[in-house]
Amino acid sequence: MSDLIVDYSREVFTRLEALTAWAQAGGLDAAAAAVADSVAAGGVVQAFGTGHSEAFAMEIAGRAGGLVPTSKIALRDLVLHGRRGVGALDSSRGSVLEREDGIAEELYDGAPVDPRDIFIIASNSGVNGSIVGLALTAKAHGHTVIAVTSLEHTHAVEAKHPSGMRLCDVADIVIDNRAPFGDTTLEVTDGGGVGAVSSITAAYIAQLLTIETVRLLVTAGKEPPIYISANIPGGDEHNTALVDRYAGRLRRDA
Repeated sequence: MSDLIVDYSREVFTRLEALTAWAQAGGLDAAAAAVADSVAAGGVVQAFGTGHSEAFAMEIAGRAGGLVPTSKIALRDLVLHGRRGVGALDSSRGSVLEREDGIAEELYDGAPVDPRDIFIIASNSGVNGSIVGLALTAKAHGHTVIAVTSLEHTHAVEAKHPSGMRLCDVADIVIDNRAPFGDTTLEVTDGGGVGAVSSITAAYIAQLLTIETVRLLVTAGKEPPIYISANIPGGDEHNTALVDRYAGRLRRDA
């Protein structure tokens, strides 16, 4: 094993330890309380991320050990549930679509959103049009918005949304994913790096948030609506009964 692998492991674990200490010190309290309040009131967690940050939305929505009232918004929804043609998802246009601020209303209007819902939006850079636009749209409709972003990266680049705002400027609650500028942690060539960490730290944040939300619900005497693995006895029946409570409000398209 090369020294680079050891170095990368250190970079990852240092950040996870920092997030753990931050959460233990109460850093996660506001976000967990907001999600728990929404779920207790019958709301759904609307998760959104583009590019690699879509992995965060997948970590939040529809997995074993996670909350049932969770829904994933994705750029492909503009085609699957909207009026755009399939050409809008051409790989050569992916980054263009991600940067369009004008698609926010389309995404919001096409999603099964209820006034009780809360939004969690992930973006490492926190500046692209679709990200900032959806955060602004959700806020305009009265939803609480939680951001998961790299504060180091977002403050090192120019805002791209016409408002001049970044995701962290719009959100009610901001969680720093601890990723460095450019995301990579190891420089291997002149100006080139490897060892991205944002997907790992974001997944960890998603799990910490889920754990704390469930703890708050249990402490309040409420039954937490949690998925269990479909591969254990009774799993399908348990999950189906919970999903039925939110009929028509959950979306987990591929």
